[in-house]
Amino acid sequence: MRILFTICGRAGLKGIRNKNIQKFLGIPLPLYTLSIIDLYLSRYSQVEYDIVLNTDSNELIEIINKNSKRKVSVIKREAELAGDDIAKCNVIRNCYKTMKQQKGYDYDEVIDLDITSPIRRIKDLEAVINKMAKAECDIVETVTESRRSPYFNMVRQTEFWVKTIIEAHFATRQEAPITYDENASMCAYGIKFLNGNLEWDDSHREVVLMPDVGVLDLDKPQDLELMQVIAEYLLTKDNDFKEVFENIAQLN
Repeated sequence: MRILFTICGRAGLKGIRNKNIQKFLGIPLPLYTLSIIDLYLSRYSQVEYDIVLNTDSNELIEIINKNSKRKVSVIKREAELAGDDIAKCNVIRNCYKTMKQQKGYDYDEVIDLDITSPIRRIKDLEAVINKMAKAECDIVETVTESRRSPYFNMVRQTEFWVKTIIEAHFATRQEAPITYDENASMCAYGIKFLNGNLEWDDSHREVVLMPDVGVLDLDKPQDLELMQVIAEYLLTKDNDFKEVFENIAQLN
C-alpha cells in the first residue's frame, strides 16, 4: 500500500490567531500530527508513503522542517486556495495531484490529519486507513457520538419562535436516529473521489467513531486552554494517548 499523508494549514486564521503554530503543552501543534504519522509508519514499515505539507505559512514550514526523522514535501498554497470559503477537499485534491505529478506514481489512499486535533490514538488512525482500504466509499471520516440530537433536543430559530431542527415526535432521545458530530481529526480520501468532481456532501462517506472526551473545536483562546487541561488528564490515564505525546521527542 502507498499512502499520501497530508498536513494542511493556513497562516493567520480567525478566532485563535496563528492557530496552526500555537504551542500545546509546550510543543507546537503540528508536531503532534507528525508524531502520529511517524508512529504509524514505524509500526507498518512495509507501507510506502509520502508526507506533504500544504501551507502559506513560513512559520509552519519552519516547525515541520525542524523534524529530521521523516521527510516532508512542501506545497506552497496558492492564493485561490487560501480563502475562508475554500472547501478543504479542494486543498486535498491539490496535494494529491501535485504529489502524483512530482513523484510519477499514484497512491492507494490519501490521509489528512488536522493540525488542531492533537489528542489522537494510533488505533483510530489504523481504523481509518483500514476502513478506506476495505470499504467501497469515497471518504472515511472520524466522528464522535452526538451529545445533542437534531430530532430531539436541538432547535432552530424561526421568524416567530424556535422549533426542533428536524421535526419529529420521539418520546425519548433513544428513539431518534443515531447522529454523529464530525470532528475533522482524521480523514481518508479515496483516489476515485480525488480524481472526480464530487463535493463533500455528494460523496459516499463512512465513519470511524472516536471518544469525544479528547475532541474539542479550537475556535477561541479558551478552547485551547481547556483542551490542554483535558490532554494533561488523558496523558496520565491512557497510554494510547500518551504514546503520541512522548514520541514527539523522537522526531529530531
